[in-house]
Formats: sequence, C-alpha cells, structure tokens
Amino acid sequence: QVQLVESGGGLVQPGGSLRLSCAASGIIFSIYDMGWYRQAPGKQRELVAKISSGGSTNYADSVKGRFTISRDIAKKTVYLQMNSLKPDDTAVYYCNAARIDGRDENWGQGTQVTVSS
Repeated sequence: QVQLVESGGGLVQPGGSLRLSCAASGIIFSIYDMGWYRQAPGKQRELVAKISSGGSTNYADSVKGRFTISRDIAKKTVYLQMNSLKPDDTAVYYCNAARIDGRDENWGQGTQVTVSS
C-alpha cells in the first residue's frame, strides 16, 4: 500500500526558504514519477515540480530558479527546496506519486505553506 507523508510546511517571510519532505512507502522510485503540486484558495491544483523515475526534473515557470526538487532513493524521500519565497507561493503543497505505466497514482495529505510578513 502506497503512503505519502509530507512535512516541512509553515509560515515564512517573503524572501525566506523552506524545505518540504515527502516520505514515501510502498513504492519503488524506478517505476514512479514523483511530483509536488500546490493548491491556493480558490484556485486549481497545479504542478510545481516533478522528478521522473529516471531522475530528470521539470518545473513550473513560476518557480524556475527558485525551487529545486530532489530525491533520496535510500531514504525513499522526495524534497522540495523552496528559496526566495513570495506571497504568491502560499498554498497547500501536495506530494504525488504516479506509476509510469499509469496503473496507480497517489497523493499525500498536504502541507500548508504561508508566505507573509
């Protein structure tokens, strides 16, 4: 059974940094693409960053150069390092695990990130 548990959210001032973690169980990174999504109040959930089963990464234009996605295969954990945070980054951030053959997709419970002075 796949389980994704996010942590690391919180309140931070504009220009600050946070690192989100997603501890994954029940998956094999070599057959899952991992991603971070976010949903702000009144808006649709959107992709923030993704790391493929092969290790390639892609980012939303709004976070390029500020956010970095990475993974530790041994720890079965995916990270999102967020720098130069802006109020527009305020949202609930969700971890996603999508099997590359499309047979399975899972979401974490989300972690709140609030950027405010």
